[in-house]
Amino acid sequence: MKNKAMLVGAVRAGKSTLTNALLGRKVEAVKTQTLNYYDWIVDTPGEYTENPMFYKNIMATALEVTHVLYLQDATSEKLIFPPGFSMGISKLPIGVITKCDHPKADIDRALGMLKIVMNQGPIVVTSSVTGKGIAHLRELTKLNDLAAMRQYVQQTDDEHLLFLG
Repeated sequence: MKNKAMLVGAVRAGKSTLTNALLGRKVEAVKTQTLNYYDWIVDTPGEYTENPMFYKNIMATALEVTHVLYLQDATSEKLIFPPGFSMGISKLPIGVITKCDHPKADIDRALGMLKIVMNQGPIVVTSSVTGKGIAHLRELTKLNDLAAMRQYVQQTDDEHLLFLG
């Protein structure tokens, strides 16, 4: 089975923009209303994460993927995931801090929030505008276990890439 990744995060966290960056597409991101499938990526509506009534949709969609990317907008002061959310989904977790290039970005705050959501796995600081971190996400989603992901992070000299756990 080809590895597939599901992107979850708040409304306006950058899921569709990140999807376009990962696929090398130069199209304007639009508000996601339903699940969108693009090659190896499933782009989810932010409402799925913000409303606990939709968690069942996330869980059902997780059956179709190998990785879940948990997006945290570096400009947001709001954490929409409950503590330990990633532990309820038995797929390989990847934390993604988006919008690191924004003037109001607070990467340390976003990292702290992702540490509440995830107990283990890689975290990548990204900018879909500049391309920062995008190659790391492509490589991490090709890997099939946490040990390989940890090894990738350890062998990569990049302060914007770390491993929890």
